[in-house]
Amino acid sequence: MENTKLRYSDNDLEEFKTLIQEKIEKAEADLEVLRESFMNDGNNGTEDTSPSFKAFEEGSETMSKEQNVILASRQEKFIRDLKNALIRIENKTYGICRVTGKLINKERLKLVPHATLSIEAKNMQ
Repeated sequence: MENTKLRYSDNDLEEFKTLIQEKIEKAEADLEVLRESFMNDGNNGTEDTSPSFKAFEEGSETMSKEQNVILASRQEKFIRDLKNALIRIENKTYGICRVTGKLINKERLKLVPHATLSIEAKNMQ
């Protein structure tokens, strides 16, 4: 059965808006944890005078901070994508595939609420 609706109903959009706002809140809390972890000086009260231990700790700490910076960057993009989805909801263009112009499947939007492509369009890439 082909979906011939041009857009989601206001009730559907309200449901997606609530879902997205909850995801934004959680994502912002997660981002704050990541930021705190890479802003932290890394001194957890463990002191060891062994030079090899110090080198290992510094290398591990640097790697961990770099990973947290990468994760924070991804999280910021995720939040930005979710906020853009809220704008599309306000414009009543949310859930419309930017390639095919058809409605994106509701289940897909529940799993990936910031999606702008239908599965059909995604498979064409």
